[in-house]
Amino acid sequence: MLQSIFDDVQRMNKRQFLYQMLSFGMIVTSALMIWKGLMVVTGSESPIVVVLSGSMEPAFHRGDLLFLTNYQDEPVRVGEIVVFKVEGRDIPIVHRVLKLHEKGDQNDTVKFLTKGDNNSVDDRGLYAAGQLWLTHKDIVGRARGFLPYVGMVTICMNEYPKFKYAVLSVLGLYVLVHRE
Repeated sequence: MLQSIFDDVQRMNKRQFLYQMLSFGMIVTSALMIWKGLMVVTGSESPIVVVLSGSMEPAFHRGDLLFLTNYQDEPVRVGEIVVFKVEGRDIPIVHRVLKLHEKGDQNDTVKFLTKGDNNSVDDRGLYAAGQLWLTHKDIVGRARGFLPYVGMVTICMNEYPKFKYAVLSVLGLYVLVHRE
């Protein structure tokens, strides 16, 4: 099979090859435009995330794909599931709001504490050093819907880099060789 793919690429003239490369570029550009459009519509820097751990079971399982919104005018409520980032950690965390702390000053600052449904303690151990509460600036989004286990492909690609490169190579070759 691999040999036939290489034979197809060799038989292409320059014009066909450039057309295939242009098609590939358009697919990548379209995906980026859709992502940026989702960011604008949802108000979230990451409108789709994958649950990476079992800390939210039974509500969400590892591999579930979450759809997020992050509208600034909506107040955070106890019981709501939020995705947040903390300083010093690259990967966002999906947990439920456990408590609210409202400060009665002119800024009307609302802080909140989170906890995974499957965890025995709150998330203060996960926050940045000296941080006891989260604020709106820490929120990436709020869970509005999900697709079960769709994100397992992403998890496999992250845990097995060779699998990721194989999938990307096959997809790239398919786009280059496919002539429709």
